[in-house]
Amino acid sequence: MSFLWIVPLLVCLFFLVPNSYAETITQNLEGGMDIDITYPDEILAGREYSISVLIKNNGWEDKQDISLIFSSKDKALAAGVSDNIIIEKLSQGGTYGGNIDLLIPTNSNPGTHFINLKYSQVLVANNKTPQPAIYHDIAIPITIKEDPVVTIHTKVPESIFANAEFPITVEVLSKNIDITDVNIKIIAPKDIEFRGETSHTFSKIEKNTPIEITSRIITPNEKANSEYKLPFEIIVSYTDDTGNKKEDSQTVSVVLRPRTFMELTVDGGIWIGDFFIAPYVSLGTIIGIPAGAIISLIIRKKQNSTKKTQKRKNSRL
Repeated sequence: MSFLWIVPLLVCLFFLVPNSYAETITQNLEGGMDIDITYPDEILAGREYSISVLIKNNGWEDKQDISLIFSSKDKALAAGVSDNIIIEKLSQGGTYGGNIDLLIPTNSNPGTHFINLKYSQVLVANNKTPQPAIYHDIAIPITIKEDPVVTIHTKVPESIFANAEFPITVEVLSKNIDITDVNIKIIAPKDIEFRGETSHTFSKIEKNTPIEITSRIITPNEKANSEYKLPFEIIVSYTDDTGNKKEDSQTVSVVLRPRTFMELTVDGGIWIGDFFIAPYVSLGTIIGIPAGAIISLIIRKKQNSTKKTQKRKNSRL
């Protein structure tokens, strides 16, 4: 009975496993011969890939002189050490697996290209008499993409004001390849400070796995008399899958503007004119509030206390 709960678990895990970025072509040929061809759906110029082939003889007769010859008319997809697979004999119920390496020229044009596979086999009738060879042509589509894409997405407020803190978040995503020795650096204009690190290092970022870092901008104490833009530069340096060092950058601008009469801060504080009330302030720890405001708070507190006392008296009656 304990096995029954494992079955739905395995089914669930099957659907949770991420795509392997590969495609498979299945061919059912004469004599019960099944061929599975697994290949990358997208590749990058200047790199090496492989095509995997699995052949199964599900018929009741032997096959011999099996050959698979790969070719590319436009030479955009070149074979590696060998461009063919030769099998002398495959008995009933037998299987064979092999790989063909692809060397993608650096000058290959982006777009969809085709690898042509010419397949041939000889069926041995009653496992004694070889028959005439049969041939099949199979086209394998593969898309060549340009250089790897590393994207930088920066989230900052549209505008900021003096003597306050604001968040800045940087997300880095490598879409095509794993990258290593990654450094993310935020370069701020002068007079801007940070709470938190402005340089982050990662030994590896896997493809299609976004990495996010967050810091806080500390603006200068001096008031801004007019609006002007502050540029923040984000530089991402890394090593790609071929060992080459690369660098990508992005510049975002934030408007520094005069503070209005009432401003809410991201941590829940509030500016009222030139006075700031921190989010953690109580009546006994008020900072920079005019005397009139303090008196108003005391009166309000006394009124609330009177109401509570009156309620207690009424409840007793």
